[in-house]
Amino acid sequence: MPEPTEPETSPPETVATYLRLRGLEPSARTFRRKRRRSTDDEHEPFTPGRDPRGVGDVLAAMTREAGWDTQLAREDVVIAWDEVAGADTAQHTRPVAFQEGTLTVQADSTAWAKQLQLMRAHILSEIVRRFPDAGVTAIRFLGPDVPSWKWGPRAIPGRGPRDTYG
Repeated sequence: MPEPTEPETSPPETVATYLRLRGLEPSARTFRRKRRRSTDDEHEPFTPGRDPRGVGDVLAAMTREAGWDTQLAREDVVIAWDEVAGADTAQHTRPVAFQEGTLTVQADSTAWAKQLQLMRAHILSEIVRRFPDAGVTAIRFLGPDVPSWKWGPRAIPGRGPRDTYG
């Protein structure tokens, strides 16, 4: 006589719900392989933008996206100062600061600072022509650093000892 088999008992409802939600239930194990749909044409061959580019083009695009064009153009002004101002002038002057569109140039002597003030329009137009991204709208010329006579606890207002330095 065959042994009586016990009827299959299903797990309690809470266990069945847990297994179904975790995907461990035998009926929930039907996996379908999803086909990957690519809407991104970046990896497709023969599409626009897939041509090889030079390192210079890649760096130019990167600096433009990062917003570095103005800073790099200002650095180019400093590097090319001898071409912009002239070789003789560049030996006696140097750009020292950029602030809100104003280029500050320091000269070796007050005579060179005065000469540069007379050449201001020519130098400014040359900078704007060569480096439009630099954003230079004005140039300020400084003489040499002179010692200050306004220091110490007993400094008094007034002109003090003055002379032309440089």
